[in-house]
Amino acid sequence: MGDFILKGKVWKFGDNISTDHILPSRYMTHVEPHELAANCMKGTDPDFFSKIQPGDIIVAGENIGYGSSREQAPQAIKCAQIGAVVAKSFARIFYRNCYNVGLPAINAPDFVLDVNQGDLIEINYTQGGITNLTTGKKYEFIKPPDFLVEYIELGGLIPYLEKQLKK
Repeated sequence: MGDFILKGKVWKFGDNISTDHILPSRYMTHVEPHELAANCMKGTDPDFFSKIQPGDIIVAGENIGYGSSREQAPQAIKCAQIGAVVAKSFARIFYRNCYNVGLPAINAPDFVLDVNQGDLIEINYTQGGITNLTTGKKYEFIKPPDFLVEYIELGGLIPYLEKQLKK
């Protein structure tokens, strides 16, 4: 397993971003990836999807993803081709749902305090490091266990289980 590198522009949000902020409940019935993507973060920024590029990174404060435990919220983020979510802290079920759908979820409180909207960053997911390419500053986070890295590389829990069953 080699280094897994993510690079993108930061879209910064505050504390207590709920699953309804990420994907308002009226869109929870959508199942098509393009519909989920188009409504990503609509509860905080109605124009979010029109502004982002594939690989961009969502950065948030404390307790991102609280509220409903539905997987549509992290699915919407992944379908919008966001590379990762970096936060001070995550609601527990949302954190796990991110991995279930193959979306990196990174706890990095010091980074979140320092980074600005629009900064370009690079995340070495397997080594546990973030470099702010705009400022040159480097940060560390606790790297995830190998099985979670494999979840991300394979696209989530289901592809991981399918691989395990083939063994």
